[in-house]
Amino acid sequence: MQTPFLKMHGLGNDFVVIDRRARACALGPGEARRIADRHRGVGCDQIILLDRAAGADLFMRILNADGSEAGACGNATRCVAELLFRETGNPAPLIRTLAGDLPTRREADGRITVDMGRPALEWDQIPLARPLDTLHLPLALGPLADPAACSMGNPHATFFASAVDHLPIAELGPVLEHDPLFPERANIGFAEILAPDRLRLIVWERGAGRTLACGSGACAALVNAHRRGLVGRRAGLLLDGGEIEITWREDDDHVLMTGPAAIAFHGTIDLAAA
Repeated sequence: MQTPFLKMHGLGNDFVVIDRRARACALGPGEARRIADRHRGVGCDQIILLDRAAGADLFMRILNADGSEAGACGNATRCVAELLFRETGNPAPLIRTLAGDLPTRREADGRITVDMGRPALEWDQIPLARPLDTLHLPLALGPLADPAACSMGNPHATFFASAVDHLPIAELGPVLEHDPLFPERANIGFAEILAPDRLRLIVWERGAGRTLACGSGACAALVNAHRRGLVGRRAGLLLDGGEIEITWREDDDHVLMTGPAAIAFHGTIDLAAA
């Protein structure tokens, strides 16, 4: 049986989106890994499954390329919000995730803003393996040391360095992701401060590897950089796939992410053969 899907991306962070609201579709970690394979499958960073949800426009389930499940994905949320706008005309759909309900808004310029909620800053909320100061973790590898950590629906650790484009990300990322300090693994950000309102960011995503963009990682980088006194509460972050705008509001502590969402193509896939 052929299952329809959409290939979408937010700044190159790409997704296979399968809508299960009208048509049941069972998909486990094995199928997810095969779909995500860029040589033998469709190829993507994450598989996004859309289901009905009482009290929200839909429920968005996120499977990483390795078959593991993620609680939140900022770029995918923007993509799903764009789909809902095209489907219903609603410019402000509410998307439910394992990390909670995420309000969205389509801006006049076509970009999507997602309210990613409040960052979790306590060690057991991230979570870490033991009580630690989340602003200064005792973690070092190669030229990197002293990251800050927070959760944006999933765990993030941000290292601050210079010339991040010259770092051996493919060597550092997997080791740091699996450090025993992170019992649920972690997304690792490599951030360089370019100005008080601008950062360069590379993200090694838990379960996906280096991606062209990571929305929750960008939120975490801004939060951690502001906590360190390195930037203000609003900044543009230059990712591998383009630029995203992050604001950490002072009034309610919520983090807003604004960026584009795009449809690459439509297709069908035989999940039994995937």
